Amino acid sequence: MEIKHSDDGDKGYFSAKEGEVKAGLMTYVWAGNDKFIIDHTEGNPDFKGIGKKLLDAAVNYARENNKKIIPLCPFAKKMFDRYEELHDVLSA
Repeated sequence: MEIKHSDDGDKGYFSAKEGEVKAGLMTYVWAGNDKFIIDHTEGNPDFKGIGKKLLDAAVNYARENNKKIIPLCPFAKKMFDRYEELHDVLSA
């Protein structure tokens, strides 16, 4: 499984592929210089757990770059509510 990150300064995404098969996508938009809003997550049902892997990639990116996350996407919000260990990157 390969997860790639793309960012154009206004918006970005984390995408997952297995070979040539699209496994999932998580998109975000920047809200200033220090936080981004996760606004959409989609996963191929053949890849169980792909949403969490994409969220982990987003969280790792935020931690490595001193950014915060606003989880507006229902999936991302549910994961932030469920996993307290993600709260260090949760925007207040």
